[in-house]
Amino acid sequence: MQELSDIFDKLTADLVKSENYLKNEFAVIRAGRANPRILDKVMVNYYGAPTPLPQMANIAVVEATMLQVSLYDQTQIHPVRKALSDANLGVNISDDGRIIRLVFPALTEERRREIAKSLKTLLENSKIAARSARRDAIDAIKQMKKDALLNEDDAEYQEKEVQKKVDEYTAKYDALYAAKEKEIMEV
Repeated sequence: MQELSDIFDKLTADLVKSENYLKNEFAVIRAGRANPRILDKVMVNYYGAPTPLPQMANIAVVEATMLQVSLYDQTQIHPVRKALSDANLGVNISDDGRIIRLVFPALTEERRREIAKSLKTLLENSKIAARSARRDAIDAIKQMKKDALLNEDDAEYQEKEVQKKVDEYTAKYDALYAAKEKEIMEV
């Protein structure tokens, strides 16, 4: 049945989208080590247009706790410094007029717990999205049953398959969370 495969394709697409969101958000959260992904969301006012910092500079990890930002356009050093300060990344910012260095301070136990709490919130948001996708798929299956395109047993079987798929992705979300939490909490 074409409609049934469409339902499962949409379900899988929604679950993968939620997983990718979680991976991207976790990649941005720092764990006391320099991670260039933390700068992905920093927007700089570049000649009146908000521009992502990675499009304006080469970003390199020079030490375990230091990022180096080499701008393509040296005249933009002050707007970039301002954008970095406004982003409130919790890093120490210094420059020599040409290169900006971001030093990541060691995380305190309290800060680690706050980060772990925000990880839990992101995990829950992904699980909510998964439950929403499950609800949509089950509603579509019930509509097919109502329209006499599926009998009672087939509809019940398909609903169980939807639940299996959601459980599979929920387990992936939990694994991503556990790995990131371990990374954050290790000293």
